[in-house]
This record gives sequence, C-alpha cells and structure tokens, in this order.
Amino acid sequence: MARRTSPARVAVFTALGWAVGFVVFFPILWMVLTSFKTELEAFRTPPSFLFFDWTLENYAIVQARSDYLRYAMNSIVLAGGSTLAALVFAIPAAWAMAFSPTERTRGTLLWMLSTKMMPPVGVLVPMYLLFRDFSLLDTHVGLIAVLALGNLPIVIWMLYTYFKEIPRDILEASRMDGASSWKEIVFVLTPMAVPGIASTILLNVILAWNEAFWTLNLSTIKAAPLTAFIASYSSPEGLFWAKLSAASTLAIAPILVLGWFSQRQLVRGLTFGAVK
Repeated sequence: MARRTSPARVAVFTALGWAVGFVVFFPILWMVLTSFKTELEAFRTPPSFLFFDWTLENYAIVQARSDYLRYAMNSIVLAGGSTLAALVFAIPAAWAMAFSPTERTRGTLLWMLSTKMMPPVGVLVPMYLLFRDFSLLDTHVGLIAVLALGNLPIVIWMLYTYFKEIPRDILEASRMDGASSWKEIVFVLTPMAVPGIASTILLNVILAWNEAFWTLNLSTIKAAPLTAFIASYSSPEGLFWAKLSAASTLAIAPILVLGWFSQRQLVRGLTFGAVK
C-alpha cells in the first residue's frame, strides 16, 4: 500500500521549490529590469527594484549601434550546425558502445568525458595557429567544428545512456529481417530514441549558444555570434550596465523562449528510460 504524503510535507517542499526557482531566476530578472533603467539609475545605491523611470533608450541604442540580426543569425547557424555535426558522429558511436560493447568501452567513455575537464585556454595557441594556417579564422565552418567537437563527449554520453534503455531484442529482430547497420540506426534505433535525442539536441543547442571562449577568440566580425555582441559593450572606459543588460537580454531571449516551449520535451527526454 502506497504511503500518503502529508499536506504539510507537500507544502514545505512546494515552498522550497519555489524559493530555489526564484533564487536561480533572480539574476535574469534583475538583468531584464536593469535593461529598462538609465545608466545613472543602474548604479543607484540602494538599487531600485520596480519603482524607477522605465525607458527603452538602451534597446534603441543597442539596435542603432550593432546589427543584432546578423549576430543572432550567426548564433543560429553555429548552434544548429554544431548540433547536427555532433549528432552525425555521436549516434553511430553511442550505438556501437551501447549494443556492441567491449572491455574498453567504459574506459573510452570516461576518457571522452575527462576531456571536458581540460581548460580550453590550454590549447588556445595551437588551435589559433591551426585555424590561421587553414584559413578558418572568423568562419562558420571552423566554429561549427570546434563547438561540435567540444560538446561531442556530452552528446555521446547522453545518447549512450538512452540507447542502453532500448531492448536489444528489437535490434536483433531487425538484423534477422536483413537490416543493415545503417538501416538499423536510421529506421529502428533513432525513432525509438526520439525523446532522448530531442533532449540531447536541446542541451547541445543551449551549450553552443552560450559558448563564449572559442567564439570570442576565433571570430571577429563575419561569424561572430551573440556572445561577441554582448562582449562589444565592454570598453576601456568601463561597463555600461544598462546597455550591457539590454544587449544580454536580447542575446538570451531566443534561447529562453526555446527552453520555455521545449521544457516538457526536455524533461521527458531526461527521464527517458527511468521507469521500466
């Protein structure tokens, strides 16, 4: 017989959940509010929360100073391209590790994940020289390759976890029907793992969208995404907090909207296979 949860316990955990959610969301809320302040109001002490003279001047200045749509399009191309490139390599790799494991599979997975612990600045000089010699500086192709390779370990790990939950008997039945490895991946495995693949895509898009180190060091104008758009509001004279907040709000707005409308799919994918 299932044990009933007391109303008081439910109320406590609900309040705790709302409190944690507010703490996590508050920096974003404060950034959005600051974007509607004047520079003088942004530096005011003590700060004002809602009672100030709201203005759209910062957004007008940001739009006039920078080509927001160009930066946004670059971010879309880089996030979408790197996600697609990572999936092309990750799905076959995760399939092989999940359904044809060897004694080195676990060690290989741990080694791939350990590469994410390396500080990117440690390989910045050789990466820059490679990009310079192959004429990849400030190009979409170069940045897509870097972002895809950087997120590939996480993508493989996630897909490997999802694929492990798929019954092996289904794939063996497809092999008995004469399906090749390619058809098995495309027509059997991929449709069954759609929730897991969808959540992997969303996570990779978010990681690529927020990547700043490589995009700032390997791009200037042509392929510069929204991270460079934000960084352009830092100057030797100091930070203009209100304008920086407006630029940051414009930069994160698309990914916030995507996350909001995809949260159900993301949760479904993250819990895929949790209950058998």
